[in-house]
Amino acid sequence: MTRLAPQLLILTGALAALAGCASAQGARTDVTKLDYQGIETRLLDNDLVDFQVGLGGPNASADRAEAYAACAAAQYTMIRGYGFARHIRTHVTNEAGVWRADAVYLISPALPQGLLTIDAEVTLADCRERGIPTV
Repeated sequence: MTRLAPQLLILTGALAALAGCASAQGARTDVTKLDYQGIETRLLDNDLVDFQVGLGGPNASADRAEAYAACAAAQYTMIRGYGFARHIRTHVTNEAGVWRADAVYLISPALPQGLLTIDAEVTLADCRERGIPTV
């Protein structure tokens, strides 16, 4: 039994690696089944911005609509020459199979106070890696 233990560990590790590849590939495939329906940006104040996005398709969800809005906020923050944003609120609805997110962010050149802050550059890189479009 002890002679098989190292081989069993190697086999288990190999299977875990293959499962990770399969799940990463599956996640990428899910993204292609999404219908990104555009981003609407509204400047509420100098640094307060509202993002409205629509997301359809068989794999659309509230979480994915929120991620789409966060990606839009990250790109807009970078366009304005800022580096950070603080999430204020997001309302998500589902109308006839289309998930809509209405998200408000405070954009800032320095890390703002609060728990729900994003580093725009890091978030934008993650969005690109995940295939989520931005502004």
